[in-house]
Amino acid sequence: MSTVKLVVVMMITVGLMVEVSRAISLCDMNDEGLEACKPSVTQPDPVDPTPQCCEALKGANLTCLCSYKNSILLPSLGIDPTLAMGLPAKCGLDMPSDC
Repeated sequence: MSTVKLVVVMMITVGLMVEVSRAISLCDMNDEGLEACKPSVTQPDPVDPTPQCCEALKGANLTCLCSYKNSILLPSLGIDPTLAMGLPAKCGLDMPSDC
């Protein structure tokens, strides 16, 4: 009987992990905005940002983004921090002066 309980708990845990991974938000960018920009901040062949990426970036908290430039979080998401810091300029946006 305890094996059945363990399996149920594991299934619930996995289900919750999948749901949380879909709801990633970073610096006021939701997962759709992050996905729109990811090709522009991913090595080895980054592309120019799409209009959808730039629109998402307009609503982002750029000061918050700056706080991640030396963090291991961005690389753990497959994002190149240097490319991420240059993305606002490619969208015609100014980075905060303290970045």
